[in-house]
Amino acid sequence: MTPFESVKAFYENNLPNATRKGHHLVAPCPFCAQHDRDKPTHLAVYLNPDSYFRGHFRCLNECVPAGFHVHFGRLMGIDGHRIPGFDPEAETYTLNLSYPSRHLGSELDKFSTLMGPDQQDYFTRFGVTARICKQMRIGFNGRYLVYPYFQENGHAYAARCVLPEKEENYFFHGNEAFFTGEAAVYNTPEIGCCHGGALFITEGELNALILKSLGYPAVAVPAADALAEISSERLACIEHLFLLINHSPEGYAAARSLALRMGFRARILSWPARMPRGECLAHLAADPQMEVKKEVLHMIATAKAFSPFASPKKEHDRFMALLEKEKGKTLPGLTTGFVQLDRHMEGLRGINILGGPPKAGKSCFFMQISTEVARRQVPVIYYDFENGRQKIYLRTLVRLAGLSEKQIRSKSLDAKSADALAQAQTQLATLLHYFRVVNDRQLTADTMRRHIDFIKHETGKDDLLIVVDSLHKLPFKDLTERRTGIDAWLRHLEAIRDEHRACFLVISELSRGKGGGYGEKPDLSSFKESGDIEYSADNALILMPDWDPMSPTLSEQRKNTLWMVASRETSPGRVGQYLLAYPFWRFTEVAT
Repeated sequence: MTPFESVKAFYENNLPNATRKGHHLVAPCPFCAQHDRDKPTHLAVYLNPDSYFRGHFRCLNECVPAGFHVHFGRLMGIDGHRIPGFDPEAETYTLNLSYPSRHLGSELDKFSTLMGPDQQDYFTRFGVTARICKQMRIGFNGRYLVYPYFQENGHAYAARCVLPEKEENYFFHGNEAFFTGEAAVYNTPEIGCCHGGALFITEGELNALILKSLGYPAVAVPAADALAEISSERLACIEHLFLLINHSPEGYAAARSLALRMGFRARILSWPARMPRGECLAHLAADPQMEVKKEVLHMIATAKAFSPFASPKKEHDRFMALLEKEKGKTLPGLTTGFVQLDRHMEGLRGINILGGPPKAGKSCFFMQISTEVARRQVPVIYYDFENGRQKIYLRTLVRLAGLSEKQIRSKSLDAKSADALAQAQTQLATLLHYFRVVNDRQLTADTMRRHIDFIKHETGKDDLLIVVDSLHKLPFKDLTERRTGIDAWLRHLEAIRDEHRACFLVISELSRGKGGGYGEKPDLSSFKESGDIEYSADNALILMPDWDPMSPTLSEQRKNTLWMVASRETSPGRVGQYLLAYPFWRFTEVAT
């Protein structure tokens, strides 16, 4: 940040006839004579050392655009090395666009002549003066207000035409190359004028005009999502960037995304607590009960430099609240319904990856655990790429009823079986409030996050179990890069685990051993294309059948051993044995 004393001395040295009036340095405007003004006026420089806008100057006759000390030095033709904060090695940011020869100059002149008393009255309601409208060359095409989007070269190649009172009704006019991307920034030349100073970025041209009428430098984007198009390099010359986006979750998310790229120089302004969602600065300005200038000053004063970190107090309070919530729980993690498994792992936590040979019962094992978790009113999202939604529901119903699929499909059941089926159907209907199956073959990590937000909102629960069946069938952009895709998904799962305190059950395939089988001693190297599994898994488990899945056997012989091969929380070794009751798709833990 450029020291205030050097900025103050710079202006005093280059405005020798200036006098001090409060926080302002006032001098005859050195630019008026250059522009052949018949009535030269004064230039005022704001020199409050405690303000973010210190060093901002403006000609009271507006013979040149207002700005900060670097802009002043350029206009005066002062050697850059004499300008405070000047960086001779800094590169001027340029758009990746070629300016066409044709611009909207003559059309804007025509639209300006159509601005009548009704249009000016509209702006007056929000405190926007006729002087600002003229300065920004706002026009009217007979129905829509025309906001020209001037570029750094002083020409406008596109304009946004907005229906008054209905800003959602608009269209762009002019060169399509300037409708989107970084070219679609309203009042772009202001960025260069604010080199070494402060600047507002807001949403919607009207809000920018209100800020300019209040004396603040401002640019605008048509909508909050357009903030993603602004390069941080383009704003690198700004020392303080104020983000005043419409009062909505989407607006805040977009502002936060830009602030993350800008760092501590960005400040996201917070709206008054009484302000309804969906409103913006124009609503404050139009309310006769509100002192909009006072409100903006308060928002500026209370805005803090953006930090990607939570405050120490918030972190402490969050941690203590979590400890309080966990008090009285018999297990730190989620209860699976299997005593030995719960005891060994102290409940499900983190990312749990389960491997096993084909047809060993991995999906069945996770179906049982996940539906038991859902029965305890803990939300579960089951991402299935193996079995299909109907098969999962059917096997769950079979397990709950203790009836085979053939019996359930039968039209004639004895009274006992019919009663068991009716009770199971009621249980299934209840647990489906917490158990959601997703078969999206285009799944992305962002979509997964939205699913989590939805189910937490719908159930009002913080705990969450996510099942992925299976890791090797998650969508990848390029199937030839499956190993890279698996590692990328593991990174996403880690992030989601930490963001949402989510617990994962993830099925993975195993690699074949030297003899082509899966019978070797299970360890981390057993996982197929293991990649980052050894680093990402909080618990790595392997379910090994003590029977040949390819040979017909009696149900009582279908015993599986669950091994913990690696863990951050517990010791490796045998967890327990599990007997699969076929055809009821139910595992029973064998007592030891």
